[in-house]
Amino acid sequence: MTQPLILVVEDEASLLKFLGSSLRRHGYQVLPASGGREGLGLARSHNPDLLLLDLGLPDLDGLEVLKDFRTWSQAPVVVLSARTRERQKVEALDLGADDYLTKPFGLNELLARIRVVLRRIIQQEIPQPVVIAGDLRIDLEARQVSLSGEEVRLTPLEYRLLESLARRNGKVVTHKQLLREVWGPGQGEQTQYLHIYMGQLRKKLEHDPTRPRHFRTETGVGYRLDVEMPKA
Repeated sequence: MTQPLILVVEDEASLLKFLGSSLRRHGYQVLPASGGREGLGLARSHNPDLLLLDLGLPDLDGLEVLKDFRTWSQAPVVVLSARTRERQKVEALDLGADDYLTKPFGLNELLARIRVVLRRIIQQEIPQPVVIAGDLRIDLEARQVSLSGEEVRLTPLEYRLLESLARRNGKVVTHKQLLREVWGPGQGEQTQYLHIYMGQLRKKLEHDPTRPRHFRTETGVGYRLDVEMPKA
């Protein structure tokens, strides 16, 4: 099972530490950042599954961070802020935030909001959270992968690549799309990464990696995963 990666951008050191330890305890991977510029740098290098964003940052306003993040990522964003005016909440939501939590907040409520937005993204992108490709089974909600009934463990990057293909329901995904989604912006020409990790996926998820049945190459364009949606 691959744990979702959450980037936490929060300038209050004690709260940043508390959020990091609490989220890890509940099964998430965490990237902490104490400022907007640091947060954007980590977002571009790690391409998180969810951004937890404080608005009152010391170097960049949180809304500017959100605006920049939304130019290249559709990952869910939950805003945390002491700003209570309705106009400010609406502005954050209009810029692409998925939810807004006013400080102080309870941990259980935050965890519930995180679960909801992650589940919503899965449901928006694909009707069923389980993707079947022959004897390959991908549970996008549980983040579990099995081949012929045996669970297969993937690295975070391997899983992110598999997920990007699985969400397209068998459509071709270009090299640039995969590089942007898996490695982040600025990596559109680094196709060697893609070839290496696709080879690793085939070794783990194909019975004969030299004659792949699931992971198809579209020469000069990209890759696709031959899938069939599970019957109701």
